[in-house]
Amino acid sequence: MIELRLDDPRWADVLRDETVERIARTVFDRLGLSGEIEGSLLGCDDAQISALNAEFREKASPTNVLSWPAEDLEPPDLPKPDPDGVIELGDIAMAYETCAREAAEQDKTLYDHSAHLVVHGLLHLLGYDHERDEDATLMEGLEKEILGKLGIKDPY
Repeated sequence: MIELRLDDPRWADVLRDETVERIARTVFDRLGLSGEIEGSLLGCDDAQISALNAEFREKASPTNVLSWPAEDLEPPDLPKPDPDGVIELGDIAMAYETCAREAAEQDKTLYDHSAHLVVHGLLHLLGYDHERDEDATLMEGLEKEILGKLGIKDPY
């Protein structure tokens, strides 16, 4: 499933293996993705995500979530398993300070905001984006639906 690595220990109260697995399973079930699925989620701080953002996006500033898809997908296409039957999704990183600040500014719990960003990151790994209005509408609709299934209110 999704391997969780917490480089910033403040995430330990928010991101737990069982929580991330439940969120991921809800995303995969909604999209009809099944089988052995692997990916990773890094819980880090603003300094670490700034370095990643600079390295991979040439933006030397913190951001809430970054994602690195293993495959370039175009929804509704789903990833195909490798010869061993494993579907490799890619990697996600989330920055604690930025997520905590955004949650406070938006009057959300850190858990709800983080769950939204995990869903958001997973959808990016599956080829969804928000560059064009129609793509953003599709992605946001999926996020709302999936978060509703998790008992989290509309983040928008």
